[in-house]
Amino acid sequence: MIKLLLLKCCICIALLSGANTIIVKNADELKKANKEAKPGDIIVLQDGIWTNITISLNCKGTKEQPITFKAQTAGKVIISGNSKMLIGGTYIIVDGLYFTNGYAGNDAIIKFRVNNNELANNCRVTNTVINNFNNPKRMDENYWVALYGKHNQIDHCSFQNKKNMGVMMAVILDDERSRENFHSINNNYFGFRTPLASNTGETLRVGVSQHCEFNSNTQIIDNFFENCDGETEIISLKSGSNVIRNNLFKECSGAVVLRHGDNNTVESNVFLGNNKPGTGGVRIINKGQWVVNNLFYECRGRDFRSPIAIMNGVPNSPAHRYVQVTDAVIANNSFYNCTPLSFCDGSDAERSATPSNVAFINNIYFNNTDNIAYKKHDDISRIRFAGNIINDAMSQTMPDGFNKSSINTQNEGAAIIPISNNNGIAISDSLNAISSTRLAGKLSATPGITDIAKFKQVIANAETKCGAAWFGPSFMTQEQTRIRVTCKTADDVYKALQENTTGSLEIILTKKKYQFPAPLILNANVTVSARSRRTIKFNTAFSDFLFYITAGNNITFKKLRIDMDDVETKSFISSDTSGSSNHSNLSITDCHFKRGKMQFFNAAKTTVLDSIIITNNTFTDNKGILFNFSHELDKKGYYNVEKLVIANNTITEHKGQILVMQRTGNDESTMGPNLSFINNKLTDCKSDEPLIHLYGTQVSAIMNNSFTNCNGGKTLILFEDIVRAAHSLRSNSIINSGKVVENQFVVSDGNVVK
Repeated sequence: MIKLLLLKCCICIALLSGANTIIVKNADELKKANKEAKPGDIIVLQDGIWTNITISLNCKGTKEQPITFKAQTAGKVIISGNSKMLIGGTYIIVDGLYFTNGYAGNDAIIKFRVNNNELANNCRVTNTVINNFNNPKRMDENYWVALYGKHNQIDHCSFQNKKNMGVMMAVILDDERSRENFHSINNNYFGFRTPLASNTGETLRVGVSQHCEFNSNTQIIDNFFENCDGETEIISLKSGSNVIRNNLFKECSGAVVLRHGDNNTVESNVFLGNNKPGTGGVRIINKGQWVVNNLFYECRGRDFRSPIAIMNGVPNSPAHRYVQVTDAVIANNSFYNCTPLSFCDGSDAERSATPSNVAFINNIYFNNTDNIAYKKHDDISRIRFAGNIINDAMSQTMPDGFNKSSINTQNEGAAIIPISNNNGIAISDSLNAISSTRLAGKLSATPGITDIAKFKQVIANAETKCGAAWFGPSFMTQEQTRIRVTCKTADDVYKALQENTTGSLEIILTKKKYQFPAPLILNANVTVSARSRRTIKFNTAFSDFLFYITAGNNITFKKLRIDMDDVETKSFISSDTSGSSNHSNLSITDCHFKRGKMQFFNAAKTTVLDSIIITNNTFTDNKGILFNFSHELDKKGYYNVEKLVIANNTITEHKGQILVMQRTGNDESTMGPNLSFINNKLTDCKSDEPLIHLYGTQVSAIMNNSFTNCNGGKTLILFEDIVRAAHSLRSNSIINSGKVVENQFVVSDGNVVK
């Protein structure tokens, strides 16, 4: 009733102004309405599913009388299929559309440009949602939103579940018509972008390296970023004079990166890491960057992913490389239980230009969990430290400009804020003069953030004023139906899989032998288990794989004892080979696999799994690669699994490699793959190649394992990296086994070698 009254009010207003309200119900009527629209007109899209449609809007409203295209009911005009929206007029408002279960190919879903020539100016998209609108193929890259023109606004929209490659929202600076644009991106919700396992996973990017010397003046204000984990850059600024202010970044594995361009401002944002691995803050490169009045809470990123990372530059660098950090101001920020800050990060033979004329002033750093507050990788003498406070429990010797002192804390619900008991340094007249034009707030002689009301406002705004108001739980994925099927024969298994392609299916095997004439396609969330602990014998008569994990599903094997002697396939389990943009998960627990003559698990090229968890299993007398992740060889930093856990397993008399992981190329924009190989017992395992071969694995923990009579006289473990990695090799027992080939990224401690 309320919505109907609002629509009637809109109609009355339109009538009084001499404008029209037109209800359209299909693409032809919408096209006609756009062509004939006059300032003040309201075009209402009828509720329903609009499939395979290109909405092209190039009409011209005025500031006083914009032309509005709105859903009859917000959220009930559903855009699906191969669809997109192009906006190329002036003073157009789009309100209340829902893009879901579709794709846009190589084009953007919403693009502020029509026919390459007509750019949008003073247009607005509001109260609109893009959710799970992905190209079918993971490698088919596109933007979700591409902003051209000037003075456009995106507000109170929700963007979530982007799975294919490409930036979620991009500001384009191709020519003068889109520079100095003053776009406003405000009060939006950006959420739940799972790790992409490749580059181009930014949530928001402003400019590209080719246009980095131009100013964009884009305003990114009052937004909520949650679990934006696509890659290490949440927001990537590649242009100048942009403002990032009053945003909440909650549990995002990544950072705001001032990658190119000068004079960008990051002010009064809240970074709630909540101890999630990889959560960072701000990475600083180039000239004149200001990072002021931000709270960094339990952020756990390291090195260039640190809460603050000030990078080294390349001497006389071209604008598209690493310009030296100069004339930066990092002031009045508060850090609570964060990992160490990183100064002169990236220092190497090329990046040798250390930061210069950097003011690191009146910040407060409180930590009762870590031993050190900062790491330096080069000369920091040209960073001016002054007025900073650090709690006196920190044992690290700090440079001049840090005062160790007791620090009080104030619990504000969402975070604990450190409060200084001391004054910092007075702000110079020159900095005050600049701050009056750059900041919404001000620089303070009191260390840390002092405006607690502003912190509360950022949190409250994220909870109540970000995203489309109508987009709630009813639009999310509903709870899946769970079905259990007892299967006495192979035919029963095939039937269960064919009849249950949605929801959650558990297949319970009850017999001793199963003859499978064709692969088993796992095209739902499938669990395979057995009623008893007796051994089950599998038999096949085909070549590629026995179990095939269709993309987008969660697969579990549990409490199985499988004799694979008569399985003649190349792989026992294969991930999806289609290159789908959907991610999968695999869990194998409390199983026993023996006498296999194939690779046990094969990750197909371009596939991606968020997690593979292999725990409490026994592998006996098998041949071939046990876990194979070796097919991504394009040197672009692609990989197949974000998190691989192999823990508490027993592997005996294996002939072939246990684990091969390949991540080629020198890209550093991802967090993974992340390997945990812990508490495993390997005995009498042999291979002509390294038993465990890690190439480009970014994080690994090989700990508390025992290797006995494994690959004697050959290589047991081989680490290879061409970009920075973090490997922990600790407390392993290596008896009568091969050698471990380490590199500079391996921290080795407590291993016993006999």
